[in-house]
Amino acid sequence: MSSTQTPCTIFIVDDDEAVRDSLRWLLEANGYRVKCYPAAEEFLSAYDPAQVGVLIVDVRMPGMSGLELQEALIARKAPIPIVFITGHGDVPMAVTTMKKGAIDFLEKPFNEADLRAIVARMMDQATERASQAQAKRTHDEVLARLTAREQQVLERIVAGRLNKQIAGDLNISIKTVEAHRANIMEKLEVTTVADLMKIALTKTGEA
Repeated sequence: MSSTQTPCTIFIVDDDEAVRDSLRWLLEANGYRVKCYPAAEEFLSAYDPAQVGVLIVDVRMPGMSGLELQEALIARKAPIPIVFITGHGDVPMAVTTMKKGAIDFLEKPFNEADLRAIVARMMDQATERASQAQAKRTHDEVLARLTAREQQVLERIVAGRLNKQIAGDLNISIKTVEAHRANIMEKLEVTTVADLMKIALTKTGEA
């Protein structure tokens, strides 16, 4: 699937109407869906972190700056990729924003070819982050089917404990451990320990 087919929205946040209009024209001409906001506060109040999208934001704006918007999105654990546009760029600022997760940093007037390339990369990353978030939600929902005791047994299976050791850890019989183990595999719809490990480790980010 190409970037232009990805169901993403490009959010543009800039207090300069001329910049917003030029970016919208350029991006819509390349097949992207675009939403513009004149202020960071307006974008933040409307933004849904569950929506797949990318953000192009001016660094310096009246009220909340682009950097403050980035901080607010980080606090919300929003997965949206960010590129900053500024007429006052400097290397330390660029390094700071990149370390915090911005993808790139462009100075006005920006090169249109560079912007198109960056946006394509942003769209790919936004889609990848959305896929990862959905996978995590799915695994969390699957693991939520387990009882507290089954969760304890699963944790020990993942840690490589034998049934006898798990029984000793939890002060239950080996037969009870075996029953829990069978229930876990049935609820998680797996038939092998390898598949069981894959589900459990994906939840913890180890796989």
